[in-house]
Amino acid sequence: MNNLHKLDLNLLLTLNALLIERNVTRAAARLHLSQPSVSVQLGKLRTAFDDPLLLPGPRGMLPTARALALFAPLQAVLAQLEQVLQPESAFDPATAEVRWNLAAADATEYAILLPMLPDLRVQAPLSRMAVFEAVPARMAHELESGQVDLGFLAQEEAPPGLRHRTLFTEHYVLAGRRDHPLLQAQPDLDQFCALEFIVVSPNGGGFRSNVDTALQQLGRTRKVVLSVPHFLIVPPLLAASDMVALLPSRLLKNALGALRTWEPPVTLPDYEMAMVWHERMHLDAAHRWLRERIMASLQAGLHDFSV
Repeated sequence: MNNLHKLDLNLLLTLNALLIERNVTRAAARLHLSQPSVSVQLGKLRTAFDDPLLLPGPRGMLPTARALALFAPLQAVLAQLEQVLQPESAFDPATAEVRWNLAAADATEYAILLPMLPDLRVQAPLSRMAVFEAVPARMAHELESGQVDLGFLAQEEAPPGLRHRTLFTEHYVLAGRRDHPLLQAQPDLDQFCALEFIVVSPNGGGFRSNVDTALQQLGRTRKVVLSVPHFLIVPPLLAASDMVALLPSRLLKNALGALRTWEPPVTLPDYEMAMVWHERMHLDAAHRWLRERIMASLQAGLHDFSV
């Protein structure tokens, strides 16, 4: 019926009641309506379907052939609508076979996902999680299309139009091996610029960052000798060499046995880490549960976090 958009769907409930009861009075009682109201609605149904639908008979009303043909599919449609309109059932992590797709950089995996995964495996043992590389330029499309359910990136990189929540404020520290000959005390700017640096370049091959921009404004440069695409390779490289790096402080939470950190002698802005998701997932019970677990894990880790 190509004029469905013109039909009041409540009329389908009336038609269903009339086909069950085959009596206007009883149908009105079933619907908690008055008999005249049901009679008016029957008239609208006859017009909409271009068929009498129910005709007077010796013991009530007799459905036409068209009405009889409508009854089974009408029952099915109303049952589906009832299911759609039911309140969402509570999410039970203990029994849910759910898959979450997340997008995160490796440093984010370490700082956010690693602390919460053991508890997640206990609470949601049948769940699965896939983690994809976070690419800010693709994030909006991946969330909108459903390729990714939840993303993590710096707040300033969050695409507009997405739901987001700030997780924590992060800052960079200068890191090197504990017995580094040039890092036995807080380095000044001259010493800082003389060090050999590793730079993390997610797109590959970059030797500059906002650190170099800040140094350039001071008329200074530093020595960048290695560029890598991921953060997690950097701590072991530092521990085995005289190279240094500026790294997010949370990345070094469990790596300080072999390394030590200093505040850099050049001012670098802090940044806020956020998780982002599409509006279509905002009220999803499983998605809400996962977001809450992530926040709870981060809150639980605040009291023992230090670098």
